[in-house]
Amino acid sequence: MARSWATLGVDLHLEPAGAGGLRRGLTDALRDAVRTGRLAPGTRLPSSRSLAADLGIARNTVAEAYADLVAEGWLTARQGSGTRVADRAAVVPAPNAATAPHHREPARPAYSLVPGSPDLAAFPRTEWLKAARRALTAAPHDSLGYGDPRGRAELRCALAGYLARARGVRADPDTVLITSGFAHALRILATVLAARGARTVAVESYGLDAHWRLLRRAGLVTRALPYDELGTDPSPLTTEGAVLLTPAHQFPLGTALHPDRRAAVVDWARRTGGLVLEDDYDGEFRYDRQPVGALQGLDPDRVVHLGTASKSLAPGLRLGWMVLPPALAQDALSAKGDMDTVGVLDQLTLAEFIASGAYDRHVRSSRLRYRRRRDALTEAVADRAPEVRVTGIAAGLHAVLRLPPGTEQSVVQAAAWQGLALHGLAFHRHPEAVAEAVDALVVGYATPPDSAWTGTLEALCRVLP
Repeated sequence: MARSWATLGVDLHLEPAGAGGLRRGLTDALRDAVRTGRLAPGTRLPSSRSLAADLGIARNTVAEAYADLVAEGWLTARQGSGTRVADRAAVVPAPNAATAPHHREPARPAYSLVPGSPDLAAFPRTEWLKAARRALTAAPHDSLGYGDPRGRAELRCALAGYLARARGVRADPDTVLITSGFAHALRILATVLAARGARTVAVESYGLDAHWRLLRRAGLVTRALPYDELGTDPSPLTTEGAVLLTPAHQFPLGTALHPDRRAAVVDWARRTGGLVLEDDYDGEFRYDRQPVGALQGLDPDRVVHLGTASKSLAPGLRLGWMVLPPALAQDALSAKGDMDTVGVLDQLTLAEFIASGAYDRHVRSSRLRYRRRRDALTEAVADRAPEVRVTGIAAGLHAVLRLPPGTEQSVVQAAAWQGLALHGLAFHRHPEAVAEAVDALVVGYATPPDSAWTGTLEALCRVLP
């Protein structure tokens, strides 16, 4: 069957003014769209027949309006190329100086060692596209619907197998809940805890302020636990509803929670009915020691295991997961809502990426690359700043550089002058921390792309005392 000419046009939203007739109103509307930049130079306009049909006016009216604007220089018309917007600068109306907000974008740093991100330039694009193609080809049609609010079964099954094998998690696909990152998961858990009557969540003395704010917005008080060379001390725990920990690799100080304290925090949860929220943010990356298994393996009924693809792949994927105690699964699902809120295609792609072995290969190659960076960092600091001690480097994607007392603030300020984005340890300190305050830097050595690594490391060494 021949296609109707109406299917061959392009969409163009116009509202011709009525005053002065249709031709003048259409001409003015088109001119205004070009002048203000709404129609960019080179944009191909609909044919006169198509636009006339869309607007319900005569074709000659559109042709005459086009001709007027070609004559004025706003449009061009060439045989075989159609009618297009001419290549000329758009004039955007200037804001009213009296009412316009005074906003200035901050200068982007030349270098960044802010922790919390992998090397985004190393994202495995080719392998990810292959997995996406295979996943989409095999996906049933109904997988593109609203879906199971727990997340796609393919991804929950793949994660249950992977976490059991690689992290020692005792997982059943039915207790895995897919989320759009860690913050989404924590928001769900905060809602569940508040609904269950919890008032307080214990946290570590050092961590992420964004997580503490999220808990506070849910009406929960955060109480900081002591910290020493054995890691976070759970002995002060009493009637808190939950405790949020990074037991495999404390963020940001880098220690693994001592085995006695791992057992103690699980005993507290069993005794009081509290929950342990285990943030396993970078558990795949270890260098000088055997991996520390997930705390959840000690008691799946009292520990919620949380993980994401943000460190292993990229935070922009917005893919995270929870392995929930069976008794908590329905409450968490209700708090999440009735529809899956994570893109189905990304879920299917990650499931295929894991099942094909591409995820393991990517993690292993990333581990080697980050270890080389860590070694280069420690060697450069030892050579250029021998008074600075590098710690917390047996695992993870960041290091802690212990500074001489009283120098943290001046070093962070000097880094800013050098165009180097850098966090001091104080940035991650809880307002009520009960750990000794020390001067240090938290250096995310995985953050820069390979092309910027040498320059970034040099910028860091220049500001060290």
